[in-house]
Amino acid sequence: MTEPDLNLLFALDALLAERSVVGAARRLGLSASAMSRTLSRLRNTTGDQLLVRAGRGMVLTPYAEGILERTQNAVFEARAVLRPALPTLSVAALEQLFTIRANDGFIEAFGPTLIAEAAKVAPGVVLRFAAKPEKSAKALREGRVDLEIGVAGEMGPEIRLQMLFRDRFIGVVRDGHPLAKLDKVTTSHYIEYGHVVASRRGVLTGPVDEELAEAGVARKVAAIVPGFPAALAVARATDLIALVPASFLLTQPANAAFHCFELPVTTRGITISQFWHPRSDADQAHRWLRQFMLGLCRRLTAEATT
Repeated sequence: MTEPDLNLLFALDALLAERSVVGAARRLGLSASAMSRTLSRLRNTTGDQLLVRAGRGMVLTPYAEGILERTQNAVFEARAVLRPALPTLSVAALEQLFTIRANDGFIEAFGPTLIAEAAKVAPGVVLRFAAKPEKSAKALREGRVDLEIGVAGEMGPEIRLQMLFRDRFIGVVRDGHPLAKLDKVTTSHYIEYGHVVASRRGVLTGPVDEELAEAGVARKVAAIVPGFPAALAVARATDLIALVPASFLLTQPANAAFHCFELPVTTRGITISQFWHPRSDADQAHRWLRQFMLGLCRRLTAEATT
């Protein structure tokens, strides 16, 4: 019986992930013509077209969709088997690139300390922070991301998660703003001024608006920006009120030109977690990364509340 060419497995993984012959070729360092020939071999081997034309692009066949995750897991396991054995992980000698997907607020608040602390204990580790345009486990499943940071959503039943810390929203205005002179901001004070909203999807309303509606009032949204850093910048330069997580202000300088206050309405707490694919559960380097992330996030948030 002829054994299958296992090199095809890695090509199949690239083709299914990229959904493009050119993209898969770029990932594997091959020419587009060589990858096209490999796709023909894969079609002959599997008896399925795998990728078919749809307009200007290509889409996976139902069979290809069905084997997508199995292929990714098989490639990951094959690489793990062929990796040199590390009976005991030496963090100081570890040389690895970790990709962490998080929003701008988390990266600005925790990124500098994470990078600095990692450099002390694991100088060979590189932390690559990736943008998070949407909530999805796709990047974790495909192995393009090692950790995802955020609020639990529809990540899928197989994705592992661990709570890092609990957060809450607070109001922020510029120094010298009329609200900065008050001991307590009431609902009437809060809706008297315009607001800048941070939303990567451009959404106008959120939990605060639901609570205000219960009280029979509404705030006026004057601007929408894609992230908390931009919202804070707008609040510093205008009379608009920004709404940001308390953790976002962890690394802001003590003399920063803004004033924070507790909201006049009660909103749901925010639970920030880290997510990873189960294939990384037993990986020693990945386990170190998770423990490092957990310890540092909890330490910083504890220091901020004491």
